[in-house]
Amino acid sequence: MNLDRNAIKAAVRAKVIELAKNLGMDASDIGDDDIIPATGYIDSGAILELVVWYEDAYQMPLRQEEINIDNLGSINSMADFVLKRKG
Repeated sequence: MNLDRNAIKAAVRAKVIELAKNLGMDASDIGDDDIIPATGYIDSGAILELVVWYEDAYQMPLRQEEINIDNLGSINSMADFVLKRKG
């Protein structure tokens, strides 16, 4: 597991793009600060899949109160949250 901020962002971006592609969407232009659920690229099921992947990829079980837009809403917030918890 690489805890470099840019590597985390790249991994999250790749996963969002993969999930969107599975739904027939092209999320390649997603910005680092775009609120992922608001983009329309992925649906609620894919958002859950993203959260499960995130927990597994960074060996970081999330508490219910941590699953929110501030921590997991964007590529930047997801990278920052990993670094805050693991760094």
